[in-house]
Amino acid sequence: MVARIWHGYTNFNNADSYEQLLKTEVFPGIEQKNVPGYKSIRLFRRPLETEVEFMTIMMFDSIEAIKQFAGESYETAYVPPKARAILSHFDEKAQHYEIRETRDYE
Repeated sequence: MVARIWHGYTNFNNADSYEQLLKTEVFPGIEQKNVPGYKSIRLFRRPLETEVEFMTIMMFDSIEAIKQFAGESYETAYVPPKARAILSHFDEKAQHYEIRETRDYE
């Protein structure tokens, strides 16, 4: 399993709009791609001193599955035009980590 981690930032006024865009358009658009090996996405949000940070963690079976999603230049961030218009800045590249162990507790 491989995690694809990415960060984007908005000003405080745009944070709710950006979150809504992710939930109603961006994430459903990713799901509609029906990428084999795409398992999940998680959205994190935290206020900083002067802006709001968003982090997404996408889970894939393999780097090959990520390439199916993002193309051969798979490290390049996937940021649709509507999202770019709201973000103040973002990671140009996503980071990829092999998941070595998971322990879930309920």
